Amino acid sequence: MKFLTSGKVKDIYDVDEETILFKFSDRVSAYDVKFKQDIPRKGEVLCKFAEFWFNELSVSNHFVRRESDTEIIVKKMQMLPIECVVRGYFYGNLVSRWKDGKVTIPEGTDTTLAAKLPEPIFDPTTKSEHDIPTDKAKALEMNLVTDEQYIWLKKTSIEIYKKMAEIVDGVGFILADLKLEFGILNGQITLGDSIGPDEYRLWPKESFEVGKIQDAYDKQLLRDWLTANGYQKQFDDALNAGKEPVAPEIPQEIITKMTERYVITYEKLSGNSL
Repeated sequence: MKFLTSGKVKDIYDVDEETILFKFSDRVSAYDVKFKQDIPRKGEVLCKFAEFWFNELSVSNHFVRRESDTEIIVKKMQMLPIECVVRGYFYGNLVSRWKDGKVTIPEGTDTTLAAKLPEPIFDPTTKSEHDIPTDKAKALEMNLVTDEQYIWLKKTSIEIYKKMAEIVDGVGFILADLKLEFGILNGQITLGDSIGPDEYRLWPKESFEVGKIQDAYDKQLLRDWLTANGYQKQFDDALNAGKEPVAPEIPQEIITKMTERYVITYEKLSGNSL
């Protein structure tokens, strides 16, 4: 197989005219910064989560088969240059953007941290090294998608979020938000990339409490540590100055906890042991 490229987490190889291979690594990034340390078993969990969700969801997707504990085969397609984010709770950068007047939310929405939104919000971003929040008008102006595609993506992304939220609720979790990617395959919009704890926020129902920072069973665990220790501001300052942010060393406690929580969520959701 011919090596094609490396992303933040995946290495991609050409298989044949119709398929490519995703090899999931244990690499981790946060706030668009790559870290030197790995998260043990992360690649395996992401790989098997991709298989689980692609098989669980009824929407057309590019998944073909799982090749190993860290590899899947998927169909080649032309990816759309937009990331479809769905938010079910008032959390993350939705809060700061709302406070800064950069995004609107439905009138009467409870703006307490982590409050459930009346209905999930479609909140897409551009797909680039540093994702930028967008809306329908901007997406059309930038030629990211057509009007018809945007309408379909919004409707389908929210439907997928609701289905996934129902599934995770059944095993004791809350799906706070979700990022999806789509492409064009045989002329049809098709769900692609991968779906796992790098693409969503997952909270345990037993410790959920409106008004506080939630207990993260996803990559947010690392983001929270970075924010609490002032690294997010350092990253932002470096990027604004046109410099490459320097990643700190992740404490072993955070690394161990991330591995444990990634494994726990996969085993609870899939019913399979790792």
